[in-house]
Amino acid sequence: MADSLAPADPYTLSFAATVTAVDGDGLRLDETYFYPEGGGQPADRGTVGGVSVEHVAEDEDGVVHYLAEEPDFGEGDEVQAEVDPEFRTYCMRAHTASHVLYGAGRRVLDDLGYGGFDISAEKVRVDFETSTDVDDGVLAELERLTNRAVWDSHEVAWEHVPAEEARGREDVAFNTKTEEGVMSDADEVRVVTVEDWDVAACGGTHVRNTREIGPVSVLERSNPGEGLTRVEFAVGPSAVERQADVRRATLDAAAALGVPEDEVGDAVRRLQADRDDLEAELADLKSEVLESRVAGLDALEKDGATWRVGTLDGFDANDVGEAAKEAVGDAGGVVAVAGGDGGTYVVVAAADGAADAGDVVGDVTDEFGGGGGGRPSFAQGGGISADPAEVAAYLRES
Repeated sequence: MADSLAPADPYTLSFAATVTAVDGDGLRLDETYFYPEGGGQPADRGTVGGVSVEHVAEDEDGVVHYLAEEPDFGEGDEVQAEVDPEFRTYCMRAHTASHVLYGAGRRVLDDLGYGGFDISAEKVRVDFETSTDVDDGVLAELERLTNRAVWDSHEVAWEHVPAEEARGREDVAFNTKTEEGVMSDADEVRVVTVEDWDVAACGGTHVRNTREIGPVSVLERSNPGEGLTRVEFAVGPSAVERQADVRRATLDAAAALGVPEDEVGDAVRRLQADRDDLEAELADLKSEVLESRVAGLDALEKDGATWRVGTLDGFDANDVGEAAKEAVGDAGGVVAVAGGDGGTYVVVAAADGAADAGDVVGDVTDEFGGGGGGRPSFAQGGGISADPAEVAAYLRES
């Protein structure tokens, strides 16, 4: 039975063939240039005898073309087959681009291994095994080197070499998720060479020169596990659109910042530093205001100690608690504050011997619900079903 001729001759897209078997919507031909799904590359699209090809797969008997409907032709008939040129060209470019990206990885990544590969309609991914942290700078360098290799027009060629020879060559990359298992029992290995750039075992379709790839735009990186770093990129029209979107965004940012495009990064870092300084100043001012508000709470005498009791808005329980502990440390006595917006809390800080803060919070939650607790010197509660003013009034009167 016929194997696919597409890897050897990826530019043949129209051919005549004889039907050798039909099983429902599955069809076999005496020869075919349709690429069956495998090795991370999707199956070709197109038609056979005017009927759309839904999928192409390979089994031990060769290539099976799955049609959109059962054909009205049968075994022995000659048919005209057409491979979708747009999708085939995209796959050729995308697959070769993955090799070029891996070649870029050879130049910037340490302890490099080939962990996986896949082509989808929107993007391509390559999984690197590497000890290098692929940060933004490394990602940008991978993109730069890949596009430079496209521009430099490296020739691309493929040949079959003895499996033992291929595995003995340090320059040949093996995709551990696809090709290595497929080729483990083969006598020969198909090796694809990007001249002066990359060599890899591969059964896919490729362009003859890197200049045919077109622009490559790296989209993102992720960590899918198993010690891998996944790099996803766009090829061709989608890469052009991506680069245009990025350029527009960069130009807009430069205009908003009032700096040249290549100074956007520095300008943003200055803004971040200014923001951090302002946030620190605001936090200091907010702390001063909070300390002043706590110190200014109404005072009353209870059980021989001075209690400062009241409500505070616009501050969270943790900040109020810290301010209450500082106030008690400065003046002694007890500070009890209720606050919150939609979920009332209470915090109590007490000097030694003035009161048991945990008991005070327990009394409040027994009266109004909620929960909390703490030590004699400090306690807090939350989930109280009363507004802060009611809680403060209870604290004054109890």
